[in-house]
Amino acid sequence: MTDILLVEDHAIVRSGIRKLLADRPNLNLKETATGEAARATLRSQAFDLLILDLNLPGLGGLELLRRVLAAHAGLKVLVFSQHTEAVYASRAMEAGARGYISKNAAPEELLEAIDSVLKGGTAIERDIAQELGNRGGEEDAYLRPLTQRDMEILRLLADGKSLSQIAEALGVAYKTVANTLSRIKDKLGVSQTADLIRIAIGQGIT
Repeated sequence: MTDILLVEDHAIVRSGIRKLLADRPNLNLKETATGEAARATLRSQAFDLLILDLNLPGLGGLELLRRVLAAHAGLKVLVFSQHTEAVYASRAMEAGARGYISKNAAPEELLEAIDSVLKGGTAIERDIAQELGNRGGEEDAYLRPLTQRDMEILRLLADGKSLSQIAEALGVAYKTVANTLSRIKDKLGVSQTADLIRIAIGQGIT
């Protein structure tokens, strides 16, 4: 039996994936809606594959991916996201994901990606892979200086979270978030938090 954990906050998406995998009796699917619930589930049970959405409430997908792989180094992760931009695929793969499929992909492509990742391979949606190839594997140079933690803080900031709320979501001190925010401003050449929010929204980091 192959055990899969799906981390997705939208019930309708979870239902769709459940139905898609229903005719595969060798797959055992378990679901959680938040990053913290996923971490708790992973502590109590071993899984062969994690299917991970990036836009999760609270602890976001990229940060969750980093934490999960730090605690469960051998876990295979397939990102299943609404984002079709190559920057997200690039970041996810850099963080240790084995595959990246957007929610615009055909069901067959998702199934192929699941099979490929379970077998130890990698899988990137064809259109996104082509965009990455056209860029020589590089994401937008403007965002290249940002770390995974930087990207997660920008996402939460663009979602309207205060620094205190961001600190709570990431499980770090307020001062850590404030200092990181200052470094992000330096990296992107801006001085105001409002500028960071505009950049995050403009780049689709929401």
